[in-house]
This record gives sequence, C-alpha cells and structure tokens, in this order.
Amino acid sequence: MTDIGEPLVNIAIFAVFVAVTLAVVLRASRNNRTAADFYAGGRSFTGPQNGVAIAGDYLSAASFLGIAGAIAVYGYDGFLYSIGFLVAWLVALLLVAELLRNTGRFTMADVLSFRLKERPVRLAAAVSTLAVSFFYLLAQMAGAGGLVALLLGIDSSAGQNVVIAVVGALMIVYVLIGGMKGTTWVQIIKACLLVAGAGAMTVWVLARYGFNLSDLLGAAVAAPGSAGEALLGPGAQYGATEVSKLNFLSLSLALVLGTAGLPHVLMRFYTVPTSKEARRSVVWAIWIIGFFYLFTLVLGYGAGALVGKEAILAAPGKVNSAAPLLAYELGGTILLGVIAAVAFATILAVVAGLAITASASFAHDVYASVIKRGKADPAAEVRVARITVVVIGAVAIVGGIFANGQNVAFLVALAFAVAASANLPTILYSLFWPRFTTRGALWSMYGGLLSCLVLIVSSPVVSGKVDPVTGASLSMIRDTSVDFSWFPLENPGLVTIPLAFFLGWLGSVTGRERGNERRAAEMEVRSLTGAGAEKAVDH
Repeated sequence: MTDIGEPLVNIAIFAVFVAVTLAVVLRASRNNRTAADFYAGGRSFTGPQNGVAIAGDYLSAASFLGIAGAIAVYGYDGFLYSIGFLVAWLVALLLVAELLRNTGRFTMADVLSFRLKERPVRLAAAVSTLAVSFFYLLAQMAGAGGLVALLLGIDSSAGQNVVIAVVGALMIVYVLIGGMKGTTWVQIIKACLLVAGAGAMTVWVLARYGFNLSDLLGAAVAAPGSAGEALLGPGAQYGATEVSKLNFLSLSLALVLGTAGLPHVLMRFYTVPTSKEARRSVVWAIWIIGFFYLFTLVLGYGAGALVGKEAILAAPGKVNSAAPLLAYELGGTILLGVIAAVAFATILAVVAGLAITASASFAHDVYASVIKRGKADPAAEVRVARITVVVIGAVAIVGGIFANGQNVAFLVALAFAVAASANLPTILYSLFWPRFTTRGALWSMYGGLLSCLVLIVSSPVVSGKVDPVTGASLSMIRDTSVDFSWFPLENPGLVTIPLAFFLGWLGSVTGRERGNERRAAEMEVRSLTGAGAEKAVDH
C-alpha cells in the first residue's frame, strides 16, 4: 500500500507539536531542583490539572488506535475494551487513590514497605513496576511503528524499526529534561488535543449520517467485507469457541482490575498536595476518559462504514490504522496530518510517563533504599534515575521492534494482566488486611509476576497463532513453523490474578510477623486521615 496524504505535511505538523512540547518541557525543567521535583513535580498540580494529566497518561495509543480499529473490525467485541478500561477507574477511585496518596511519597513501594520489611518488598515492587512498564511500552512502540509506516508509506520493516528508534530517543529527551513536571504538562497538552481531535471526528462522522447513530451502525453492517449483523452483538471476536469465551472473561478481569495496579497511574496521585486533590483528580479523569470512550464507539463504526474492514487490514499498521484512515476519508491530507500528530503525541507522552515511573522505581526503591539502605544523596538518586531512563528507552526500542504489527489495545491488556496479578493483590492486602506479612507480599508479587510472564510466553500471543484464511502468523514470532504455545488463553488474567491473591493469603497465614498488626493500625490511620503524609513543596 502506498502512503496516504502528503508525508511532508504529516512530518511538518508532527514537528510543530514536538517543538512546542519541548519548549514547555524546557520551561518546566527550570524548577527541577530536588528528588520531589523530578519524581512528583513538586506536588504542585491541582486536582483538575492532574486529572487531565491522568487522562493523558491513560488514553494511550491503545485507546485511540487499537480500540477504534478493534471496533471497526469486530464491532461490539472491540467496544468491550472501552468498557473495561472505563469501569476499571471505579476500582481505582473507590479503593486506592486517596489511600495511596496519604500513605506513600513517590512510588507504589513506599506504600508496601510502610508496614512490611523494607528491602525485599521494595525490590519486588521495583521488579513488577519495570515488568508492567515494559509491556505497556511495547504497545506504544508497536503503535508508533504502524502509524508512521502508514503516514510515510514505509512498508519495509527496517524503515519502521528506525521510526521506533526515533520515538524512543524523543521519549528519553522529554524525561531527561523535564522530569515529572515537564512530562505532566506534555500529558495535559496531549489530552486536550486528543479529546478535541476525537470529538471533532466524532461530530464529523455523525454529520455524515444525519446525527443518526442507527444509520451509522447500519452502514457499518452493510459495508463490503464486514462481519455483517455480527458487528452489533457479542461473538465476532470472542464467542466462536469455548476458549474464545474464556479469553473474553480473562481479558475483562485484567482490564477491570489492572488500572488500580498500574504504577505510572498510581504515581500520578503523588503530584497533588492533598488527598482531597487526589480524589478530584480521579473524578476529572473519569469524566474525560468516559467521554473519550464514547467517541471511540462512533470512530470505530465510522471507520468500518467509511473505510472498510479490508482497507484497514491491508494498511501497514493493520487494525491500528483505522483512526488515521478515517481521518483521511473525512478531511483529507490536513485532518490526517493533525490526527496523526495527535496520535504520535499520544505515544510520546505515554512512553515518557512510563519511563519516568520505571526510572523512579529503580532509583528510589532499588538504588536509594536497597543498595544505599536509605542513605543515598538525592542528587545521586536523580542521576541514577536519568541513567535508568536511557536504559529503559533502549530496551523499549528493541521490544517495540519485535511487537511491531500487533494490535496495541491487546498488548496493553497484557500489561494490565501483569499489573493486576503482581501489584493489585499486594496493594489491597496492605491497605485492608492487618495480618498481611512480608512473606505474603513477596509470594504474591513474584508468584503473580512469574506466572503471568510464563503463561504469556506459552500462549498464542508469542507463537503458534495463524490466520486461518491467509496462513500468516498472528503471533510476535512471525515464523509459522515455530510453535511452543501450550497455554490456550491469550490473556492469562483469569489464572494469574486469583493465584496472586491466593499466594498472598497463603504466605501470610503460614508466617506471622511481630508488631505487624500495630504497624497495620498506624498505616490505617495515616491512609484514612493523611496524618504525616508528604506535603506540597513550596518554591
């Protein structure tokens, strides 16, 4: 397939965005003097500002490219991603947002180590944080490769690999210069652009059908090559077999429980000065994210009706190309350039947020607390965080090259499964169960993480999944002769999440700790009242 639109226009619009956001990052970085500045933006953001930034963090390439494409191709089953991602916020709001803000300082490990043995718990939390960040980064990098392949007409895998490397390099620059403060402002700008762009396209699509949703759905059903009436009910993607039904159940569990365990989302609660602002952050985020996911319904069916399933799957980015192709169909070269720049900005901003979370976890939890036993110089800690960003960027580039071509919404669902398995049980047990012990935390985190990784590697996601029509590989390993998959489900959450909860319980009841319930009582008071919580830093 040749390129659509004008590659020079696409590059120019994107270059303008990069220039503006880099200027914002440079301006924000002037106040980066302490570890609190680098990790938490000096706790200087209001609830609404942080809510918009959380929405920016959360509305990733998966939300914009992956979900719109999934709805265009699979209809109702694709929209289940939107529902799962949105409902997940209720778990985050009701169970963890305010309590985490009151108990921690910079990272999830601060909360877990409050009442447990510090060094082993911090190390385990850092390992799980890096694992979740890696899977999430894979999704963003895959989205970047497919998007730019479409916009610039780069059909060769070598060219797409260069694009992924450029995205990784830009991400490193954003974080090294701006820290959390710069990254947050980039998220705010990107969230506004993304919601405005998606909203404008939604109105445009509806206008084509006289603002009648029924007519739009009918056009999508009648489009050549579509799944027909199956688009309007469950089963086009999940439902043909018992395994696919279990796949859907596993995916739903991972999506709904994963958000409350995502380290880069949890870290955002520390950028506000009070627990009240943390609650306001989540309420703002839910409204913005909710409207956006309603837009994806119209964009997905609109792409199915106006572009067509066959054209979407024939594009270099396959399912991820639906939204840009729809933009080109609606507004030609200029709208395509704008939407492409917004999608690219989405990828850049999210990978920057992930990188700063992973680097903060390594520098604060591993270097400062485990290696230096809490006696690290703050300047040295920030320096280690910056070095870690560069390493993470390199790893993300290599992983993104392997993941290029996969549906980014699905890759993000794997990150949610890891977060829900390795992080969420330990967080909930720490906050709500007085008898929870260090052994329970370690068994839960390592058990959930290892079981998740083993089952993902052993699943059709990595090897053995073949398109029944074309015979092409749909797995990360493109060689169809390589098949070492034995676990039938594509998302392991159905097995690994209950297993992690069970291991946390088993580890705790088989080994009690002295003074544990007293520390649990202290943590309960602090989590509910905020007494002794980290305050805002004045400059």
